[in-house]
Amino acid sequence: MGVTIDKYSYITVRKLPPYFDHKHRVAYSRTENVDNYDEIQHPSVRETLKYMKVDYGVSIHHDGDIPALSGMGSSSAFTVGLLNTMYALEGKMISKEELVKESIIIEQERIGESVGSQDQTFAAYGGLNVIEFSKNGRITVKAIILKQERLQYFESCLMLFYTGMSRIASKIASDKIKNIPNNKDNLSKIKDLVDDAFSIITSPDKDMNVFGELLNETWYLKKGLSNMVANQEIDHIYEVAINNGAAGGKLCGAGGGGFMLFFVEPKNQLRVRDALKNYLYVPFKFDFEGTKIIVYKPDHEL
Repeated sequence: MGVTIDKYSYITVRKLPPYFDHKHRVAYSRTENVDNYDEIQHPSVRETLKYMKVDYGVSIHHDGDIPALSGMGSSSAFTVGLLNTMYALEGKMISKEELVKESIIIEQERIGESVGSQDQTFAAYGGLNVIEFSKNGRITVKAIILKQERLQYFESCLMLFYTGMSRIASKIASDKIKNIPNNKDNLSKIKDLVDDAFSIITSPDKDMNVFGELLNETWYLKKGLSNMVANQEIDHIYEVAINNGAAGGKLCGAGGGGFMLFFVEPKNQLRVRDALKNYLYVPFKFDFEGTKIIVYKPDHEL
């Protein structure tokens, strides 16, 4: 279960006119000018262009609201967005289901990253959802429907802080995978807590604040999956938030750094913000659209 927020990866793609000394230009935190996409260092760009068998020059520019390696799904948001944009460049539209399937192929099979499939799914669909992963590979997305006032209260109780620490998610995920035989009980409990959380959120007669207590329980189960999930500073941040009114929280993504999310009743939020004043507080709203084409303007053929 999860939700997407209004922090985005903006990707601009156009066919690159043949006036330059290079065929492809890729601009992100660095700029790459290359003649062959095999030379591209950015793994998602390289493998997406190879996957789509692009035979023309392209210019790709990326700006992100969230830093890379931060546990917020920015890598998968980039891959899903790039796929969506490249198909638009070719005058095609594909379904969200196909975007998920193809972005998973690129990240897991072609790049070879030890990552899950939830980030790609949320990036494609957007919204507040429960995602079911079947053994046969089928992914089912079920939207969580709430009355507007309950949804707004839920949103208002969530606080996001940036720890300032980055990490390689695939390394932590690999360690979790290695430890699966020893963590079956924890993983089973985490799965059961998803059902409990869904029941709390969707039942109008249940106290929404109990959701925070479930987050607290989930956090300690998640820490047990790998000793790479948390560190001394992360534990300190969590303890400070709890001692100042947070009901529970978690480190987003695989762990090891990035962003921490806390469930805090509005009356306690000023106290939590003050206690964590050395860390960046990041206000946000839920987003329900998923990846989308904002501007579409076909180029004239050269």
